Amino acid sequence: MSSPRYAPPKDLSKYAWLSIAAALATIALKGFAAWLTGSVGLLSDAAESVVNLVAAVVALIVLKISIRPADDDHQFGHSKAEYFSAVIEGVMIFVAAAFIIISAVERIITPVMPEQLGAGLIISTLASLLNGAVAWVLYRTGRQERSLTLVADAKHLATDVVTSGAVLLGVALVAIFQSPVLDAVVALGAGLNIMWTGFTLIRESVAGLMDAAPSAQAVAVVEEVLERHRRTGVIDFHAVRLREAGNRRFMDLHVLVPAAWSVKQGHDFTEEIIDELVAADPTLRISAHLEPIEDPRSYEDQADI
Repeated sequence: MSSPRYAPPKDLSKYAWLSIAAALATIALKGFAAWLTGSVGLLSDAAESVVNLVAAVVALIVLKISIRPADDDHQFGHSKAEYFSAVIEGVMIFVAAAFIIISAVERIITPVMPEQLGAGLIISTLASLLNGAVAWVLYRTGRQERSLTLVADAKHLATDVVTSGAVLLGVALVAIFQSPVLDAVVALGAGLNIMWTGFTLIRESVAGLMDAAPSAQAVAVVEEVLERHRRTGVIDFHAVRLREAGNRRFMDLHVLVPAAWSVKQGHDFTEEIIDELVAADPTLRISAHLEPIEDPRSYEDQADI
C-alpha cells in the first residue's frame, strides 16, 4: 500500500500554550507595575495583556479545529477556521485600544502623578522582553507553517511590545519632567497605534475568507512546474485556479493531452504532474481534470475564470 500523497497538517497548538503562559506572566508583572505606580500608561499596558490571554485561548481552540480532517459537513477540511481566530483577535485589539484611549482621555482631563516609577519601569520592561521573545517565536513559526493564527498572535504580541515601549517612554518622561499629562498623552498614542493593528488583522482575515489568491511567489512555483511539461500543440494546462484556506492551498487545473493517448497514459501523466506540484508546495490540495487538446470544447470552460 503506497503512502498518502498529502501529509496531515501539523499540530501547532503548543505555540498557543506558549502564548498563554506568556500572557499570564505579563498580566501579573504589568498589573503589579500599574498598581505600584498608579500610572494610566502602565494600566493600559496591563489591559492589553488581558486581551492577549483571551486571544491566545481562542488561538489554541482554533489551531485544534483547523487540523481536523475533512468530514461530511466540511468536505474541504477545517483550515479556514484560522481566519476566524484572526478576526476575533482584531476585534479584541479594538476593544483594548478603546479602553486605553478612554483611560488616557480621563487622565488628560484629570492628571494624576504616578508614584514609584523606577520599580514600575523595571517590572514592565521585563514583561515586554518576555512578550518580544514569544512574539518572535510565534511569527517565525507562523510564516514557516503558513499559520495565520500564529502570525496574528505574534502581531498582537508585537503590538503589545511597541505599546509597552511607548508607555515606558511616557512614564520615563513623566519622571524627568514631573508632568503627569505626558503619561496620558503617550497612552493615547499607543491606543491609536493598537487600533490600526486591529484593522490590519481584520482586513487580512476577510481577504482569506473571500478565497484570495496566494502570493505571486506561490503562483510562480506552480507555473514553473507546469511550464516544464508544456509542449506546443501536444501538452498544455489551463483553467488553473489557486486559493488559500489557512495553512493550505487548493488548486484546480485542466490537463490537455493528445486524444490518441489511452486513459491510463493520460491518468499516469496527470498523477505525475500532481506529485511534482505537491513536491514543490506540500500545502497544495489538487483537483485535476483531463481533456483532449484537439477538442474545441476543452477550451469553453476558460470563460469561467
